[in-house]
Amino acid sequence: MMPLTASETVRCTVVLADESETERLGAEIARQVLASGDGLTIFLEGNLGMGKTTLSRGVLRALGHTGSVKSPTYTLVEPYEHLRPAAYHFDLYRLGDPEELEYMGIRDYFLGDDICLIEWAERGQGVLPEPDLIIRLEARGHGRVAYLNAGTRRGSGVVLAIDAATPD
Repeated sequence: MMPLTASETVRCTVVLADESETERLGAEIARQVLASGDGLTIFLEGNLGMGKTTLSRGVLRALGHTGSVKSPTYTLVEPYEHLRPAAYHFDLYRLGDPEELEYMGIRDYFLGDDICLIEWAERGQGVLPEPDLIIRLEARGHGRVAYLNAGTRRGSGVVLAIDAATPD
């Protein structure tokens, strides 16, 4: 999918009071993916403890996963192939070199209409595809703020739908 130009960029901001709201945002992203039938590549940005895995848990549970969801820090990827669409949760925090991703067949994860949630994507720069959606999580008081930026038209549809559903 073609990246958006600067004039086409679609953004929104969502204030998240607590962990349950972060999971709800993830669930809404999953609903948008299910409604469109298209996969989505999502880069999750933010410091340690900002809620990247919590947001991923919301996506995965909304797709039907009932087990625990933890960050795959040591395995790099946790597949959820029993879901439809299949989902893959990556954590590249401990990645030594982006070329290591080539050895694990990283490109194969992005061929279909699956959901790929990627924490610490900047560590895979040059190997990972362009994201459909970038979500940056930052602390605000006792909660968080999620900044959603579309990278493709597919991501734009998700951002516009979430923006429309978010109270001002």
